[in-house]
Amino acid sequence: MLIAQITDLHIGFDPDNPAEYNRKRLDEVLDRLIEGPNRPDLLLATGDITDRGDADSYRRLVTAFSRCPFPVWPSVGNHDLRDNFHAHFPGFDDGNGFVQYVLDLPELRLVTVDTLEEGRHGGAFCTARAAWLDTELAKDSAKPTYIVMHHPPVESGIDWMNTHPDEPWVHRFAEVVRRHPQVRGLICGHLHRSVTVAWEGRTVAICSSTAPQVSLDLRPIDENHPDDRPMIVAEDPAYALHHWNGRELVSFYDHAGAHTMLAKYDERLQPLVKELKGERPS
Repeated sequence: MLIAQITDLHIGFDPDNPAEYNRKRLDEVLDRLIEGPNRPDLLLATGDITDRGDADSYRRLVTAFSRCPFPVWPSVGNHDLRDNFHAHFPGFDDGNGFVQYVLDLPELRLVTVDTLEEGRHGGAFCTARAAWLDTELAKDSAKPTYIVMHHPPVESGIDWMNTHPDEPWVHRFAEVVRRHPQVRGLICGHLHRSVTVAWEGRTVAICSSTAPQVSLDLRPIDENHPDDRPMIVAEDPAYALHHWNGRELVSFYDHAGAHTMLAKYDERLQPLVKELKGERPS
């Protein structure tokens, strides 16, 4: 099974522009997923799918996703607004107004949780959401499970985007996850950077954004003294492919820009392919 992920689309950043830069970048990624060699079985859109949470941006996203020949499973981030999300993406309400749901696939489960607190940039995870997650995870303790969420509960090292490990929502979320050993890992966004980190004995796979990326700068930042460092950079729009091989989820990170071919599979490389495959157990 091949699971694609896009995140931090920020549609509506330039709302009056019919050729919006962020929409163009999203379309480039969708083109690659639809027309490229790795067409996924499903697509996760892990939050900040709009920039302002306005109804028109969600409407435009419905149109953008309508051409996908695979199902798209959206979630919310700190730039989204739940009421407008639910109005255009119905069916993802957990019964309490949160965007939380379960994909029960043949070999694994994907459990999407809502880390949005409207008006706050960082994550949130209240007792109601924790109770829902605890209940859903308890329904199947055998099947490998991955939690899909916008905010990663880890300290990344990009100072102005960090999540502090002592934030109450992180402790509340961790308490639930610790009770369920079938949770293998987390699939996240928010950082506008591809990052892999261990957390609570699980792998956290964080995908870069389709919108412009956060500059990779691990120096401390002083909120009282701007130093003219780059903050946002226009690297190619990115996405992730999470491949379930029957045993574990293998995450790849790619971009939708030009891929210059330096070698191709022809008669010259055929002996190498035969040799490499021949070394494996039959």
